[in-house]
Amino acid sequence: MEQRKKDEYRNKYKVISSVIKLALLAFILIAVPAYIYFFHHELLEDMANLRNIEAWLLQYKAQSALVYIAAQIIQIIICIIPGQALQIAAGYLYGFWLAYLLSLVGALLGSVAVFYIARILGHDALHILFGERKITEMLDNMNSKRGMIIVFIIFLIPGIPKDLCSYAAGLSKIHLKPYLIISLIARSPGMMCSIAIGKQVMDGQYTSAIVIAAIVAILFVIGLIFKDKVIHILDKAYDKLIGM
Repeated sequence: MEQRKKDEYRNKYKVISSVIKLALLAFILIAVPAYIYFFHHELLEDMANLRNIEAWLLQYKAQSALVYIAAQIIQIIICIIPGQALQIAAGYLYGFWLAYLLSLVGALLGSVAVFYIARILGHDALHILFGERKITEMLDNMNSKRGMIIVFIIFLIPGIPKDLCSYAAGLSKIHLKPYLIISLIARSPGMMCSIAIGKQVMDGQYTSAIVIAAIVAILFVIGLIFKDKVIHILDKAYDKLIGM
């Protein structure tokens, strides 16, 4: 009888725990974005306006770098917030290399946060929010030998939604360290391009901005042509990272 009561208690605890986890994840992924979109849509417009971002960061003076990092983290967790204009403004305010360093730090901390949010809150909540089929397919791909290749490609190509990939990575068998290394490497070209182009455009050097964009496009095409070699290199790199 006592064992039965203990089992019932455990089952109730699991149910309550699952409901709480679902509520927390729904709050992060649905409630907060919906609240921002419907009640503070001006925030999204401000985060897409370079001058507004510049003025917002400048008001924090010496602390603006920390504020920028925090904004990068929040932008990764709350996917509705645009991030490209934020990086462009950073290039103008901090210069290329400092802006790139700050962006890397923000992306690193944001990726760690998303990874563990998904891992702690669990599979069931994401199944409900994103659909079991989508999550299952994503996890099957990520848990395969080529999982890190998929992560690399998703983060490398601009315009592909990365939020589902980030949360799915936390549920997969992918190790945190190689995931962070591969995702940050893949983020870097787009990040560097935004920072560099923004710096040139806001300085009035439009020709330089066009040249930078053209170089990035050419490198991207070269990457597609030699994708098999890139995949082979990434496979070997992943095996080494796992062994570290």
